[in-house]
Order: sequence, then structure tokens, then C-alpha cells
Amino acid sequence: MTDLRLAHTADLDAATLAAARALLDDVFEGEFDDDDWEHALGGVHALAYDGGELVGHAAVAQRRLLYGGRALRAGYVEGVGVRADRRRRGYGGAVMGALERVIRGAYELGALAASDEAIALYARRGWRRWDGPTSALTPAGIVRTEDADGAVYVLPLAVPLDTDGELTCDWRDGEVW
Repeated sequence: MTDLRLAHTADLDAATLAAARALLDDVFEGEFDDDDWEHALGGVHALAYDGGELVGHAAVAQRRLLYGGRALRAGYVEGVGVRADRRRRGYGGAVMGALERVIRGAYELGALAASDEAIALYARRGWRRWDGPTSALTPAGIVRTEDADGAVYVLPLAVPLDTDGELTCDWRDGEVW
């Protein structure tokens, strides 16, 4: 049996947060660090359970993305992962569907940085690759983030977007995108 829970970080107990972190540590095979975890906190989590076990997670947190002379309110998706033995069974789509509902209701656009393994999932769901240059608004000013070029995906909503244009994210520790 599959259950899906949607909850703000503040409404999750320590055991649930620890289980989510452990799941993501396992999914990303040691490549999910403390900064990555912090990026997934402070917003809404979608948690997928099968038989009472946590098998999928994704979170959305607010960020500001600079585009076309505006600071857009973006629902930024973080910490998307499904346990290896439960992949290709709809859990990724379920957690993303729950978060997309939140994004559509609360933000001007959705955004995320996609791993190569997840691109097909996002593309099927209507997320579009950002083909233009990416940057970050850092303490030293705007700095290009060439490594993120081609890995950023957006879910266009209320604001018309030219995905060949420039997109700048707000600053944070760790990976900025």
C-alpha cells in the first residue's frame, strides 16, 4: 500500500526527518551533504510510504530567481529521491505531483537542478530545460555558474519565460543551484 504525506518541515518529527535524510544519503550514495540537506528544509516535503516504510522524498522551498529585471518567487525543488528497490513504480511521479500542486498554488514558477538520471521524469511532467546562461547572486556580486548550464529546469507558470535568457539564483551555501 502506498501513502503520500505532504507536510512542512516544522510539522515533521525528528524521526521522520532522520528517515528522510537517511533515504537521501542512500539514494545519492554519499553525494548528499549537509548543505544539500539544509536546502531541503524550511519548506514543504512530499513523503511516499509503502507498507509504512519511507521510500520516496522531495521538498520545495522558496527561492528568488532573477529574470527579466524581476526577482521571481520560485518554488525550488530539492532532495528528490526514491529508494533503489522501489524505482520505476510511480513514487517519483507521486512526490513530484504533490509538490507541483504546491508550486502552482504558491509560486510564480518552479525550478530545480536535475541529475542526469532524473531528466526524463521532469521532462515528462512539463519541466523545461533552461538553455540560457545561469548565474548566482553572491556576496561578491553576480557570478556565472557555467557548471549549472543545461542542468536547471523550470516549470513555467504565470510569468512568460524565454529559456534562452539569463537566469540568476539567490545565494546559499553549498551548491547554489
